[in-house]
Amino acid sequence: MTKLDMRTPDFTNENIAQIAALFPNCLTEAKDEIGNIKKAIDFDLLKQELSANIVDGTKERYSLNWPGKKEALVKANEPINKTLRPCEEESVNFDTTQNLYIEGDNLEALKLLQESYLGKIKMIYIDPPYNTGKDFVYKDNFTGDKDEELEASGQKDEEGGRLVTNLESNGRFHSDWLSMMYSRLRLARNLLKDDGVIFVSIDDWENHNLKRICDEIFGENNFINQRQFIWHIPNGTNKGFIARAHEYILGYAKNINELKPFKRDSSQLSISTERCTNAPTTGNPTSEILFPKGIRYDGISAVFEGIIGDNEPIEIIGKMIFENGLLKNDIILKSSWRNKKQVMDFIKNGIAFDEKGQKVVDIFFDSNGKPKYTKELIYSSPKSVQKFKTSTDIKMPFSNQKPVELVKFLSALVVEDGDIVLDFFAGSATTAQSIMEINLNTKVHFILVQLAEILDSKNPDLKLACQLCNKLGVPETISEISKERIRLSGIKILEENKNKDGIENLDIGFRVLKVDSSNMKDVYYNPDEINQQNLFDTVDNIKEGRSAEDLLFQVLLDWGVDLMLPIRKEEVVGHKVFFVDNDALAACFENDLNEEFITALAKKEILRVVFKDSGFANDDIRINVEQIFKQYSPDTEVKVI
Repeated sequence: MTKLDMRTPDFTNENIAQIAALFPNCLTEAKDEIGNIKKAIDFDLLKQELSANIVDGTKERYSLNWPGKKEALVKANEPINKTLRPCEEESVNFDTTQNLYIEGDNLEALKLLQESYLGKIKMIYIDPPYNTGKDFVYKDNFTGDKDEELEASGQKDEEGGRLVTNLESNGRFHSDWLSMMYSRLRLARNLLKDDGVIFVSIDDWENHNLKRICDEIFGENNFINQRQFIWHIPNGTNKGFIARAHEYILGYAKNINELKPFKRDSSQLSISTERCTNAPTTGNPTSEILFPKGIRYDGISAVFEGIIGDNEPIEIIGKMIFENGLLKNDIILKSSWRNKKQVMDFIKNGIAFDEKGQKVVDIFFDSNGKPKYTKELIYSSPKSVQKFKTSTDIKMPFSNQKPVELVKFLSALVVEDGDIVLDFFAGSATTAQSIMEINLNTKVHFILVQLAEILDSKNPDLKLACQLCNKLGVPETISEISKERIRLSGIKILEENKNKDGIENLDIGFRVLKVDSSNMKDVYYNPDEINQQNLFDTVDNIKEGRSAEDLLFQVLLDWGVDLMLPIRKEEVVGHKVFFVDNDALAACFENDLNEEFITALAKKEILRVVFKDSGFANDDIRINVEQIFKQYSPDTEVKVI
């Protein structure tokens, strides 16, 4: 049985492997910081491979650079020995909910989600700090003296990470913000489905720079329709020379060629009537179409001949006769057609679709004898300027919260049943409330990530937030306010829709997971460093105080299993076993596992099974585990930690 790796992927090595597969001659060797030989890429050769001309030195090119960009790229790629620890007491419907709330640094959370949600997220919406000179930004520096970190920022986590107020006076007004966003957006792109979309709210301070780094990460051609949404704020500020009355929302597709047309909200579905013809000035060539008798006419009886219509002339070949509201005879019309293929498809087959896949449901003649068609409007091209109510309905003690209607509007454009929406700057959890509200008519899941950012009790704007935390008996952090909003939103939605059919099935729960250090002792990752001092750590390589639930979620992360799947606990021959999604995975981390237990579990024919390496009653049983599974469930993958 092999051991699970129990750490996040090393993206640098994965990138090297992919480049080496394409250009094997560019693979070389280099020494790392302690002198060990490692694989590397010869960048001079790689540059030459990607150029039709001889490459001679560094050339100027169009790009956005800032101090710290390379370090941000390294931070995004380097692996971490972290995990997500479940917190059932802060969750709602922990075992069955398909929503996640992750508390911790979002850079680390994004790394931890890479295995389980690679290419699985349909929509990402984030409302990051706007870099106004007062917002906190993440400084991804996990080294240095803790006291220095505290003195420099006033905020830090247990691992030495920090938040700093990004004042213009620090001389790195744009650079710190860009570095923070660059590493996170690179990881976020990996999580999007091929037809997935990311929307980012931003204001004038960094809109231009955000556009540049998104162009680099997602590709300029994937900027949706080459324009952004402008959110008109009805209560903008009147400071300065020009009153602020809008913000921006940038949208990028993972792959614009895979992106489906934006859907209409179910309440906006309608039938559209359009002309079949165009003005000749549009450039469409004139051609003939045969319209068969029996097509509906909006008048009663009439006869048309010659040419009808001034701006969009239609030549009638012969006489077009209508009687009793129907076309009496087959008729050939010659004109510049707007959608000739749709018209001919409908005439031939009785059904047609436009280029967006919208259904043409009828073709008829209006009272003036002009052909028209009607189609179902299920897709939309929303206007670039949007207005949304700023109230949240759930009174939260924060200013500048994004309106629920904004996130509902964006979600309605792209998400469908079973899709996942990710927000890794969750703030007051507007996204969670929005998703729960749209789930009255669909079934979408959310993943929220929010740092346990400490509230400044001296800030008068945060006084009510601190009072709420004290009332709840929880730490004074944004994440605690965020979780409480989700709870209140769920209760409110259920109450307001208590008479709706199936309301009892609405998922108002969320599974709280917290970023923490690995459950495994250092010796697990560095077996070559065993010495007399840490020899006993090899007997049980799991840290003190870590529960079976903690181990389960690190296994799910390492194995790339969906963290939203339902979890069931069951006793098998006297031992507690976790079953994830019934037969997707079974895990038992107890000691003294005997052959009777192993056989009983094997007979359940689970897809994947994991045990603790030190959990078997003796070495003979450990050796026989694979043989037992081969006998009763040969397709089961068995591993240990």
